[in-house]
Amino acid sequence: MKRFLLPLLSVLAFGCSQNESSTQESKEGVPKPNILFIMSDDHAMKAISAYSKELIRTPNIDRIAQEGALMRNAFVTNSICAPSRAAILTGKYSHLNGLRDNRDEFDGSQMIFPKLLKTAGYQTYLIGKWHLKSKPQGFDFWKILIDQGEYYNPRLVSENDTTVVNGYTTDVITDEGLSVLQSRDKSKPFVMLLQHKAPHRNWQPNIKHFRLFEEDLPIPATLYDDYKGRQALAEQDQQITNMWLSNDLKLTPDYYEEETGTGGAVGPSDPESSYAAMLNRMTEEQRVPWDAYYDSVGLAFKSANLSGKELWNWKYQRYIKDYLKCIVSVDENVGRVLDYLEAEGLAENTIVVYTSDQGFYLGEHGMYDKRFMYEESFRTPMLIKYPKGIRSETSIEELVMNIDFAPTFLDYAGVEIPKEMQGLSMRPLFEARGERPEWRESVYYHYYEYPHGWHKVKRHYGIRNYRYKLIHFYHDVDTWELYDLQQDPQEMNNLIDDPKYGDVVEELKAKLIEKQIELNEQPEIIDLTRGEEFIGGDRL
Repeated sequence: MKRFLLPLLSVLAFGCSQNESSTQESKEGVPKPNILFIMSDDHAMKAISAYSKELIRTPNIDRIAQEGALMRNAFVTNSICAPSRAAILTGKYSHLNGLRDNRDEFDGSQMIFPKLLKTAGYQTYLIGKWHLKSKPQGFDFWKILIDQGEYYNPRLVSENDTTVVNGYTTDVITDEGLSVLQSRDKSKPFVMLLQHKAPHRNWQPNIKHFRLFEEDLPIPATLYDDYKGRQALAEQDQQITNMWLSNDLKLTPDYYEEETGTGGAVGPSDPESSYAAMLNRMTEEQRVPWDAYYDSVGLAFKSANLSGKELWNWKYQRYIKDYLKCIVSVDENVGRVLDYLEAEGLAENTIVVYTSDQGFYLGEHGMYDKRFMYEESFRTPMLIKYPKGIRSETSIEELVMNIDFAPTFLDYAGVEIPKEMQGLSMRPLFEARGERPEWRESVYYHYYEYPHGWHKVKRHYGIRNYRYKLIHFYHDVDTWELYDLQQDPQEMNNLIDDPKYGDVVEELKAKLIEKQIELNEQPEIIDLTRGEEFIGGDRL
């Protein structure tokens, strides 16, 4: 497949020509599409059977790919919850939308795609996880979880009140979303952001799914990674071996002598109290089966008296099984929403997206969580269907990003894409016949949350093309990593000092600087190929 690097001005011109066409269609009476954006939290691509059948079957999420497109190379700009959400809303990288890490508060006064769609006549709704600290703006109606939210009996905040809804949160969020859709003004198009907490830590399954995944699941090939040649990876604290026995693995103190895990916390923590508080939120009807199941897990753990790799494997199995059980609930509820659209005759003219705020480590490199630019968390699932505009069973190989959602939705709605948006409309990829459209040749990434963030993941930025990835870790380290993804897809062999790849390193460092200047990024970087120091695009 022939690919081209698209200059910035050409991107803008191309976007304008698309918008003019879309606007004209709207003027001729073609109904604007509804948009249903379903996002989960920390859902790894590997845990969707449209991508991989190794761990789980997700028939309802898979329906979106079967009836539309599966993006095989989708990435985030910053693999952490709040920054990813801000990037999706604004179509801009973290350094321009102002939300670099989870400490930051989102500036709701800036332009986001729901505001533009509302101005264009859309009804705009937000249901579920928000996690941006500031009050939502640009929505006709919103009902959101407080901060991360709870898995059981969630507190939901709206414009007028805060309520506690008894039930399992994935079900509750879907109930709320369907209720809003049923009461909407049917003469207008709608955009709904339906955003789940699951499968975010600490992975509390629905009671009815406790007995799923009884057999041990396969161990990742890199579970016992020794981190040789990768300093930043060796110094992180998000290893499965350091999970909390209590709050993560759901054991009460009756079944272990002391809490040995760090949990990745950077300050004082009390995971046993946190777990007890979670249990106390449950109703008696919920608590009785919970205790019965996890007491059986605790008894088996205590009698096994595990150590070494056996203990490591036990922790992995406990983690991955609860994680996957949470995804089963997400998949069930995606099915409920898709069935509603079908029953109401809305499916044909509704763009449906399923995605996650980023990927997640399912034991790869011995880890859980996200943050790193390695493939498992840098990549994100992205499935999109729109019967009027996307052919069924379409597979897209181009490098797409979470900042591409906003311009794509605006394009299909016939709304002009603001020049400040750094993403690209994916519409040309869906409508391509024969020769592929011009598209980006590489993607840029920047993670900022250190040293104050969880898990001790160093600040880093990097660039990835279709074959190679270059990463620079900085702040209290200064290390570079290079990976040949064709030869080493699991990123075990850092090639930065391999003389055979010297030309590749030089070329990628030059491309990295070009990308930072293009994006108006301003980290202090050293151009080692020319011996010059840059801040943004200005030589010092």
